[in-house]
Amino acid sequence: MTDLRNPVVVTVSGRDRPGITAAFARVLVRHGVEVVDIDQAALQDLLALTFLIDLDGDADTDRVLKDLLFEAHRLGMSLQFQPLSEREVRRRRDRNLFVITFFGGTRALAEISGILGAERANIVKIVTLGRHAERGTELTVNVHEVESVSELKHRLVAVSHDLGVDLAMQKLEAYRKGKRLVFFDMDQTLLDMEVIDEMARAAGCYEAVARVTEKAMRGDLDFEDSLRQRVAFLKGLGLEQLERIRDTLRLSEGARALVATLRRLGYRVGVVSGGFQFFADHLAETLGLDFAYANRLEIRDGVLTGRVVGDVIDGAAKARLVHDVAARSGVMLDQTVAIGDGSNDRLMLGQAGLGIAYNARRSLVRAANASLGRARLIRILYLLGITEDDIATVEDEGRANPGTGGKT
Repeated sequence: MTDLRNPVVVTVSGRDRPGITAAFARVLVRHGVEVVDIDQAALQDLLALTFLIDLDGDADTDRVLKDLLFEAHRLGMSLQFQPLSEREVRRRRDRNLFVITFFGGTRALAEISGILGAERANIVKIVTLGRHAERGTELTVNVHEVESVSELKHRLVAVSHDLGVDLAMQKLEAYRKGKRLVFFDMDQTLLDMEVIDEMARAAGCYEAVARVTEKAMRGDLDFEDSLRQRVAFLKGLGLEQLERIRDTLRLSEGARALVATLRRLGYRVGVVSGGFQFFADHLAETLGLDFAYANRLEIRDGVLTGRVVGDVIDGAAKARLVHDVAARSGVMLDQTVAIGDGSNDRLMLGQAGLGIAYNARRSLVRAANASLGRARLIRILYLLGITEDDIATVEDEGRANPGTGGKT
């Protein structure tokens, strides 16, 4: 924003209808006055139009404001104007904007806006997001006067967790709506199940494997060691048993629709998992994923040997894969999204431009930009700035061309 000599904010409100913005713009053109900033919001049939003008120069300030008031009267609108002080102009210039998206009711709005006020974060815009049963709110906030953005985020995450409300906090920048590459964890994320548990049940060692899994998910045990311990319990499990488990994989609610929508919109989508390639490949084929990386089980004579082939994909390896796949795809890290549920997803979520903790423990939620509860994967579309019209268009295309959502 350039230096302003005589800045004035003009606010018009009243019944919304076509031609209002044009009417006031013509008044300003007639007086040679430029609009420096403008914002408009409509709720039901009510309009609030705000524009910032600079009345320095040849413009007759009294005449300009008088003509604006006359036009408002003619249109049956209410008009107010307020000169801005130098400090207020500086505040408008020194903006550091974030977008907070949450899915909750009035109580969530009250709690979240209360935290923003206490932390001196100013709400500059509120938009309702809605589609069918999905109802959300998007707040654009200026955090220029916030002492610690990290602390603000932690407070918002904590209250959203307590309320059971999905929430995301992202910096307002071009890359927020320019994501191109999406990485999913597999077990308990794209899949609504822990595959290794089903393998352990088939092998008759569920309790032993479950104890090790729980320690790994809490972060109490090194992931590589825990994986090798669990796989050792599975020695002797047959290929036919693996195939039966593979054929009954249970997708998380919304996973299929989410992936299909992302791919039709041009995103590259894949899996980076600490699970097993045998199942990741099947998932990639089923959903039409662009890539799938997971651990490889050693199979000899049709049975598991109890060993993993090659390097283990742990938390650090997941983060490296995000970096490597993005580099090979010619995509900046700011344009990547990672979704996961466990402690071994922490580095991956931190590496991505948008890290989403899905049905995760509070410790992982604190490390992410966003938190979603179980069966709410479809809300990722809103976090990416994909509009209701975009989704409806993709759904219409999908119904017209049902075979186009697969792998290309």
